[in-house]
Amino acid sequence: MPPDITAKQAGSDKDLILANVALLYYGEGLNQSDIAKRMDVSRATIVNMLRDCRDRGIVEIRVNGDMLSSSSLSRDLCAKFGLEDVYIARSRSPGKGKADRKETLEQVGRVAGMALINIVSAGDTVGVAWGETIKAMCTAVPRQPVEDVTVCQMIGSMVSDRVPASEDCTIRIANRLDAQCYTLHAPASLSSSTLAAQLRSEPMIASQLGRLQDLNLAVFSIGNTDHSTHIVSAGIASSAELDQAVCSGAKGIVCCRFIDAEGQHINLPSDERTVAITVAELAAAKKKMLVVAGEDRAEAVLAAIKGGLVTHLCVDEALAAAIVA
Repeated sequence: MPPDITAKQAGSDKDLILANVALLYYGEGLNQSDIAKRMDVSRATIVNMLRDCRDRGIVEIRVNGDMLSSSSLSRDLCAKFGLEDVYIARSRSPGKGKADRKETLEQVGRVAGMALINIVSAGDTVGVAWGETIKAMCTAVPRQPVEDVTVCQMIGSMVSDRVPASEDCTIRIANRLDAQCYTLHAPASLSSSTLAAQLRSEPMIASQLGRLQDLNLAVFSIGNTDHSTHIVSAGIASSAELDQAVCSGAKGIVCCRFIDAEGQHINLPSDERTVAITVAELAAAKKKMLVVAGEDRAEAVLAAIKGGLVTHLCVDEALAAAIVA
């Protein structure tokens, strides 16, 4: 028997076993120990098999996104800032201590993934940004084909030690929605403003950037102006340029652009070297989904809201409380 057929059969057999474990756990309500006894394996093996079920798409867990935006805190934020919806992630029960950054990111990503399915509509052109939070979100979006959706990369390609290349987030979300995908075939930052201008004027790049001028939905995060920001580690701006931005009143960073306390764009030399959506184009999107984790981003989030850059907000509970206060 040819090796490729043997491998395919082995994969099918494994999927069959995983599907049956999933039915026992999710369908019949058996606990992991019961299933382990029934299958004569360790409980740890069942834990790993259930994880494989989710990773391979055999099982998908979905939560009604409306339930994530129905709390009193969500309603308070909507009323105070005129937002359409606020989705709040809670990673721990009250009194159980403070969640760490990784735990908070993962839960915000899960909630944002469910929220996206609520917000996206048939026929939408969706712009996707880049960063730790967007990475956490794109891996958690359920598989939900939506008719006639186009997904576009809003920031040129870049890589940091914490996040894969920016096109990875766009491709993942497009695959989950069964959407047409347009990546941005250019670096996010060039070595000179002249080179960046030439690249932006290239017909193919200009066409890709042109799609960002008429978005139905923009999905992005916001960074604060600490020196740990990705914009420095990925080489978009230098430490000196970050200091210059702060001196100019910068309170947050959206899609490689600095904004002030009123959410207005601060034009700096780094902008001239950047290939990404502009703040004005972001503001023009009909729906703007801001996904953020960490109460240290409160000032930046408030700036984005004041600048009209947010219609839908997805945050952790501590950040939501900081914003409303």
